[in-house]
Amino acid sequence: MKKTAGLWIDHRKAVIVVVSNKGEKTEVIESKVVKQSALSADGRSTSPYESHMVPADDTLQRKFTDQINAYYDEVISLIRDAEAILIFGPGEAKGELKKRLERDKLGALIEAVETVDDMTDRQIATKVREYFQK
Repeated sequence: MKKTAGLWIDHRKAVIVVVSNKGEKTEVIESKVVKQSALSADGRSTSPYESHMVPADDTLQRKFTDQINAYYDEVISLIRDAEAILIFGPGEAKGELKKRLERDKLGALIEAVETVDDMTDRQIATKVREYFQK
């Protein structure tokens, strides 16, 4: 049996299931990504002098990019030696991870990318197991 990996991912967490001859292993990675705080409905701040307390947008974007890259690096480190990868999840993170894997010359290992809603860890493990048993 070849070593396969399936993962459910969004920007908050990744649930990675690796199946091999040695059995099945599930790991959860929580991201440390902090989203930018929202302004009021009309796009203006409701507190005086807030511009002095909030970092510039480019600073926030750089911080977000650094955090998301570190998160994806951690995920990739756990699936790098798999022979086949299934990626699924609800939002943009699955596509972003696919692009990162392709950039790192691991794109050929991706068997499928699917859009699914929130799932429990047990449902994720079952989906990965059933997908690779076909």
